[in-house]
Amino acid sequence: MEHHFIMKELSDSEKPYEKFLNYGPEYLSDAELLAVIIRTGTTGRKSVEVAQEILNKKEKNLLNLYRLSFKELMEIPGIGRVKAIQLKCLAEITKRISRTTHSRQVSLNSAASVASYYMETLRHEEQEKLMLCMFDSQCVLLGEEVISIGTVNASMISPREVFKKALMNQAVYIILLHNHPSGVPMPSMQDKLVTRRVEQCGEMIGIHLSDHIIIGDNKYFSFKEENLLH
Repeated sequence: MEHHFIMKELSDSEKPYEKFLNYGPEYLSDAELLAVIIRTGTTGRKSVEVAQEILNKKEKNLLNLYRLSFKELMEIPGIGRVKAIQLKCLAEITKRISRTTHSRQVSLNSAASVASYYMETLRHEEQEKLMLCMFDSQCVLLGEEVISIGTVNASMISPREVFKKALMNQAVYIILLHNHPSGVPMPSMQDKLVTRRVEQCGEMIGIHLSDHIIIGDNKYFSFKEENLLH
């Protein structure tokens, strides 16, 4: 026999569940959604209150699932090791869902499609990460490789390493892609030097650098779109 409850009969920790059943997940607040994952609070604190504290940290929103480290999550009363693991895994799932959604739309000739595909992977990184995206003769994405982590510096980026990986994957076209943790995707002088060096080396061995895309916070800069490739 099913039991039907009215909202005022439920504990605060159960209310998000009843709200979900009555109206659907889109009607839950951010704190209520997190409370469903957290499930239980701690002495004197409800799960929704614990969730709200997570939201009130650095970014003041759900981006804190990315921004807060595993250790920082565990420092919040009510979040232990298991719950911190669950929350960080939830953040990773959202990244992978975003990439899967955009994977079929990736086009070598569309900077926007490439930027969308990698946006959730790179926009939350706290260090610069330079990636090599490789495409075959039919402009199908073959895969990607991380070339460097840290400041994208022309003196530290080896075109030899870039094209070694491209040749191993039988790539015909490549795109460089990296993030700016500041959220502002405008290229630096070093970004321009790296692009020119890789472009020149590609011309000599027959692998075309189709673009260099810089990822910011939900925005991007494309060397191709700005006519900065020769």
